[in-house]
Amino acid sequence: MRTDSTKIFDYEHLSEILTEGIFSTMAKPVGRRCNLNCSYCYYLKKGKSIHSSGPEIMDETMLEEYIRQYINGQDSDSITFCWHGGEPTLAGLDYFRKALDFQKRYSGDKDIINTFQTNGTLIDRQWCRFFIENKILVGLSIDGPAYIHDGNRRWSESRSSFEAAYKAAQLFHETGVEFNTLTTVNNISEGKGEEIYLFLRDVTGSRFMQFLPVADRSETGPGASEYSISPEGYGKFLTDIFDIWVRHDVGDVFVQIFETTLAQWCGYPAGVCTLGEYCTNALTVEHNGDVYPCDHYVSDEFRLGNIACQSLAEIFRSQKRIDFTLAKKTGLPDNCRKCTYSFACHGECPKHRFAENSENYLCKGLKHFFEHVEPYMLYMKKLIDSNLPASLIKTELTRHTI
Repeated sequence: MRTDSTKIFDYEHLSEILTEGIFSTMAKPVGRRCNLNCSYCYYLKKGKSIHSSGPEIMDETMLEEYIRQYINGQDSDSITFCWHGGEPTLAGLDYFRKALDFQKRYSGDKDIINTFQTNGTLIDRQWCRFFIENKILVGLSIDGPAYIHDGNRRWSESRSSFEAAYKAAQLFHETGVEFNTLTTVNNISEGKGEEIYLFLRDVTGSRFMQFLPVADRSETGPGASEYSISPEGYGKFLTDIFDIWVRHDVGDVFVQIFETTLAQWCGYPAGVCTLGEYCTNALTVEHNGDVYPCDHYVSDEFRLGNIACQSLAEIFRSQKRIDFTLAKKTGLPDNCRKCTYSFACHGECPKHRFAENSENYLCKGLKHFFEHVEPYMLYMKKLIDSNLPASLIKTELTRHTI
């Protein structure tokens, strides 16, 4: 189902919808602290924008206040805590045991869910036991085989980090930790989509994959940074993986951008913020209590407040937050509004809109991807509309090409 992206919308009505009382947060308990020194890391550069004194960790008082406000400020029976970084394991196991104690103190009848993003380098059996006992879903950052992963993801001393990340995946399998993989798509990934996908599927055993394009402005001149994947390279990366997935793995391996694209074709909301019509109702909470509308926009210009001075619920309902959320659509350039695939892309992430005429840097690659997958999406939509599983497309493709 395609939408008319040029339709004028009711700003006041949308503002009401966007402040109905359900929001999410990404907590950064150790701020930008990390034991790796990834070449493409945008977050390491955010330190000067975060005002803080003392060690870069959310202290116990602030931790309790964050948890209390987040739970009490939600009109929802289920609350999801997303622990992110930097590298959150640097806070230590006892820190997160205390966090879960605070959650129990304030949860009441609400169901509490925890997710945890890690580079895997400090994971051991104690961490695995903690994840299992508390039913925590873990995201593991790994970029592919060693020579690809280590191209940009290295220890501060420039040592390889691959073995530690791969060992974490092995430990997760051995101990039964539920995990997914988060893989950046960068300059070194270009042309290696099939190899990376097969590595994640067959070597790490990942069945839930996220692919995050590295597409950042250059700090030294116009265009993209040297670590960014090219627009054409990104499109080919996605289609190379899709061609394997659609023939062999639909229903068995879940690739976030493919699942989201299918949802868009079926007329459902996007499952990922980058392809949504608006920026999501998500807040980033820094170690010092500062709140931002997104961890890609951690700067004085976008700072929304601090939980020591305002509640999370008040910050969420602030006009500044609403304006940021709506700006993804209100700031769409004309070529995006007229695009055939605006229903599936919505201009993608605003931080990537630095090409000529404010066009999204990844636009050519995304168009290539959408054009390539359209017949398959239409066929899977037909299956779903007939109350049949989308995975039946694999059977059809063994007979002939769709």
